[in-house]
Amino acid sequence: MTDAENGYLTMESRGDTQYFRPVKETENLVKDTISDVYLALTQKGYNPVSQIVGYIMSGDPTYITSHNGARSQIMRVERDEIIEELLKEYIDINFK
Repeated sequence: MTDAENGYLTMESRGDTQYFRPVKETENLVKDTISDVYLALTQKGYNPVSQIVGYIMSGDPTYITSHNGARSQIMRVERDEIIEELLKEYIDINFK
């Protein structure tokens, strides 16, 4: 087991199976995805917050424009990872 704060792998127990995930790589992928999707939605004249929330809540990718590959990009990350990253940023900004 290693330190997730330093960008190393984390190990989670799921029954008899151990799960490793590269924290920093996932975090950066999610941040880049949110940024790119936000930009594409803005460029097309949509309210990016409403559209991203609609996607997260429903799982329906049609909430995200296909402009600049935004729809394909957001579907590469799990919705719970998007929520986790957004909540982490919110807490960092408002409570630390």
